[in-house]
Amino acid sequence: MTSRMAGRILVTALLISPLAARAQSNDDFPFLEATVAQLQARMASGALTSVQLTRAYIERIHTLDSSANGVNAVIELNPDALSIAQHMDNMRRAGHVLGPLHGIPVLLKANIDTADRMQTTAGSLALQGTPPTRDSTIAADLRAGGAVILGKTNLSEWANFRSFESISGWSGIGGQTHNPYGIDRNPCGSSSGSGAAASANFATVSLGTETDGSVVCPANASGVVGLKPTIGLTSRAGVVPISHTQDTVGVHARTVADAALTLGVIQSRTSDGRDPATGGVPLGWQGSGMQRPTVPTDYTQFLNPNGLRGAVLGITRQGLNGFDSFVPTPAPVTAAVEAAFSALTAAGATLVDLDALGYNFSGGPGELLVLCYDFRNDVKAYFATRVGVPVAGGTLTDAIAFNSAHADVEMPYFNQDLFDLCNSMATGPDDAQPAFGGMSYNQAIKADHDFTVNNVDAALNAQHLDAIVSATDNPAWATDLLFGDHFIFGTSSIAAAGGYPIVQVPAGEVFGVPLGISFFGTAFSEPKLIKLASGYEAVTHSRAHGLPTFAPTVTFDHIKGPLQQSADEGSATGSAMQSGSSAVSSSAVQSAAAAPAAAAVATPAQSMGAKARKVLHHL
Repeated sequence: MTSRMAGRILVTALLISPLAARAQSNDDFPFLEATVAQLQARMASGALTSVQLTRAYIERIHTLDSSANGVNAVIELNPDALSIAQHMDNMRRAGHVLGPLHGIPVLLKANIDTADRMQTTAGSLALQGTPPTRDSTIAADLRAGGAVILGKTNLSEWANFRSFESISGWSGIGGQTHNPYGIDRNPCGSSSGSGAAASANFATVSLGTETDGSVVCPANASGVVGLKPTIGLTSRAGVVPISHTQDTVGVHARTVADAALTLGVIQSRTSDGRDPATGGVPLGWQGSGMQRPTVPTDYTQFLNPNGLRGAVLGITRQGLNGFDSFVPTPAPVTAAVEAAFSALTAAGATLVDLDALGYNFSGGPGELLVLCYDFRNDVKAYFATRVGVPVAGGTLTDAIAFNSAHADVEMPYFNQDLFDLCNSMATGPDDAQPAFGGMSYNQAIKADHDFTVNNVDAALNAQHLDAIVSATDNPAWATDLLFGDHFIFGTSSIAAAGGYPIVQVPAGEVFGVPLGISFFGTAFSEPKLIKLASGYEAVTHSRAHGLPTFAPTVTFDHIKGPLQQSADEGSATGSAMQSGSSAVSSSAVQSAAAAPAAAAVATPAQSMGAKARKVLHHL
């Protein structure tokens, strides 16, 4: 029995024993798609308690997540969840409500520290053992606001930063998370479990982290809202890091309103003393003279169903044809993207073609160097905060050694070549890095800053834009444990290098698989992005038009051959006798169509470029 299995059985016994497990479809879940405001109204009236709500989510997780063919989004349930909920109910009855999340169950990505009986592992056995001794700032803020921390969600191990060949949603402890819209589909990563859990109605909201795409890509794949805040608006203290330059804690929710409300609870309005970014500005603003503004206490004030009326939006299609010319974006996907853009103009927005004006939105040219350099240093600092786990007080070298010693459970599908690359780098910020063409860390930082200023901010300012808009990512692919992720395009790098915010919102579907668009802005522009995204949500209602089905696979039509069609009609034998040769030919065609296409032979330089494009957009 694995440690993950033992932990799941333990928490299930603790939390589910009073409940009778029962099959439960989307249709009969009493809190399906319930918003924070709706639940708070019911609790305020006395029609609902936090204990009842928490029990309902636990039962749903037990039924639809931890079963053999479940979503597997939740890596661990909090054994104290029901007692926390009871305490919140007692406080409410005494007239004390701590905030808008009082009594509301929230799930946290398993790289966010909680000083309780839960683990914080980033999905790796190297961090399993004694729980953290101190809450992350985010967890402390949630507790102070009365939220019920329901559990931890699975993730792409080490936030998808261990290997160029990683599989989104897989971790050594958590196994593979699946997509609620089709269990064989990938949930994207690294905040895979957070996005999938919110979509599956396993909690009211969930928290993830993003370095480049890890909030917005899972939101796109699982059909939910993903809010990636400005770097430093939410604290990274007590969060397993990739990079202090680009990491942020964000929100997955089923509505823009719930994401906005949650941001108001978890943000740091002033420096928290544990993360210097909470008192400063992100890379894109550094050196500009712009200061950190006074941020709102409540972001729900910016919700506006008419938020697109009169808006001026810059549109970019860069990259939407695919990172690799040999793997172009399918026509049905590009058609769905264009339909999503058309909805913007139908809602009253004016669109400006930024590609025709020559702006470059390919991402920071030094980004991977910056992340690698930061990671080696930042992860060492994090390891120093932990005790009673294999890498406590250690370095990246120790994590690499641990993985090598436990390769059977940590590296069954992919290696740690990205760890090795980061560990091989020269140590000085001005040292040339041969793996990156001789560029130094400080040169890479400047290149990323300049990219942001000369393209993102330049477009916003010169064209008098309210935001930049593009499709978020390609729709979810079928999980492939052999060949890894199938990213065709992704746009999160527009905001990543400079540390700028994104709000991703569902925008349609392709053959039953969700598709979203992203609103990008400069630092601390969350109020404007929330207004625009809520306006888009109000006129499209994309998620409401297609909720998750938890089907084993996404259903397609027009895929059956003559024999299968005849069998459906009860006359397969006659059809086979009448058109045997035709049926064989059709079957052969189907087999050929199902076979993977031969891979094009790439030069070493092309291979490295493809690897770099793949590893970004899902961190």
